[in-house]
Amino acid sequence: MANEIMIINEEDLKSKIYTIRGVHVMLDKDLAEIYGYETKRFNEQVKNNIERFDDDFMFRLNEDEIQELSRSKISTLKVGRGNNIKYAPYVFTEQGVYMLMTVLKGELAVSQSKMLVRLFKQMKDCVIENQQIVSQRDFLRLSLQTAENAQNYVEVRQKLTEIDDKVEDVVNNLGEMVRKSELSPIMMNLGKPEIPLGWLILNGQPVESDLAYQQIYALANKSIFIIDNYISLKTLILFKNAKQNVAVTVFSDNSNHGLHQMEFNDFCKEFPGLKVELKQAGGIFHDRYIILDYKTSDEKIYHCGASSKDGGRKVNTITLTEDTSVYKSIINQLLNNPPLVLN
Repeated sequence: MANEIMIINEEDLKSKIYTIRGVHVMLDKDLAEIYGYETKRFNEQVKNNIERFDDDFMFRLNEDEIQELSRSKISTLKVGRGNNIKYAPYVFTEQGVYMLMTVLKGELAVSQSKMLVRLFKQMKDCVIENQQIVSQRDFLRLSLQTAENAQNYVEVRQKLTEIDDKVEDVVNNLGEMVRKSELSPIMMNLGKPEIPLGWLILNGQPVESDLAYQQIYALANKSIFIIDNYISLKTLILFKNAKQNVAVTVFSDNSNHGLHQMEFNDFCKEFPGLKVELKQAGGIFHDRYIILDYKTSDEKIYHCGASSKDGGRKVNTITLTEDTSVYKSIINQLLNNPPLVLN
């Protein structure tokens, strides 16, 4: 183990991420430095758990890739005499970096892993804000992957919730007079009660923003209507976990031209089972709404404090509306609006 521990920020992390074979990767030497290992010792830890690292998690660079990387970044790799590479490094995709967090043990590894998770989250938000710096198709692939990572995250949270429920059962069995409604705020206060960046309030409970939208969309059995003047590719990405053959209609004036026709076409090709229609909102809406299964017994209308593409950037709330009758005439009018034309 090295004595010095690297503390990096978002800019440092960006400088250590490369695009190879069409995916974003980090070098073994950079990850070893972050975790306080010599590169050799770091790779030994990986090899001891090699069954966890499939080819889409980790791969070794070939000679052409090494030379190209060496030219693009001065002193990135150790080069021997005659331009012979001293070693062929391994690189780790984002999934591979997450898997490393389960392999490297100890307080230091946990601390560094938390730092990386937070930085990756910040970088995801940065990419979404500045999607023009990457190609539209690359952004679509990156967004789909981050959506998948978010789903993996919620599965981990679900397991933690199950553990909390078991703890509560033990407390109840011991005869402690603690109700679940009383226990939840206690558990929250033991952690961080403030709403962290990237989270929102869904029906009074803090939830990671992207997961909140995905959970709502997953409730729909027949249709999803979205009313939102500010849309982007991320608006579509959040439909990823909706049930197949659910009809999605987005009512928007596409202010600031956040969504482009090429992005929309690529998304539809990626998810052919999800039917998405775009219609004009007519310039009469300020607030945002989600309507599920309109005119069915499962109908639900949510009032949203921010656009889904901006969810979690500031404190905002999504609330289920109890009386939906006042919205019926407005929704009926929207359904007759003309198609939204994208650039």
